[in-house]
Amino acid sequence: MAKVHGKGTVIILNGSDLSTYCNTSSITRSADSHDVTGYGADDHVYQGGLKDGTANIGGIYDNTAAASPKAVVEPLIGQTVTLIRRPEGTGAGKPQTSVSVLVLNYVETSPVADMVTWTAELQKSGAANDAVQ
Repeated sequence: MAKVHGKGTVIILNGSDLSTYCNTSSITRSADSHDVTGYGADDHVYQGGLKDGTANIGGIYDNTAAASPKAVVEPLIGQTVTLIRRPEGTGAGKPQTSVSVLVLNYVETSPVADMVTWTAELQKSGAANDAVQ
């Protein structure tokens, strides 16, 4: 398997391509864990449960574009929308993940000696669809 540079990653949230405003993204997949240990056991025994996950996106703040992250993401807080993430960019045969996400927050950070940045936290809602484009 070849190594892939992250610079080609594509992020589309609710139909808006935020790629040029992003410099970080992640998708975390997890599952509930249930302790099913019975009396007399010396070690825990676990059973898997419902699957879950989160996604995070972020980048450099831009106040000039109508399609900027603030204009796109902030109004979506509390709504469930589609997130598409293409870690190898757009193109036939390349992978993508499409998932419904609940937009939990939009955060702007203003450090004194650096650029203003933004992040958004997204909660997976339902199954993720991993496919090729």
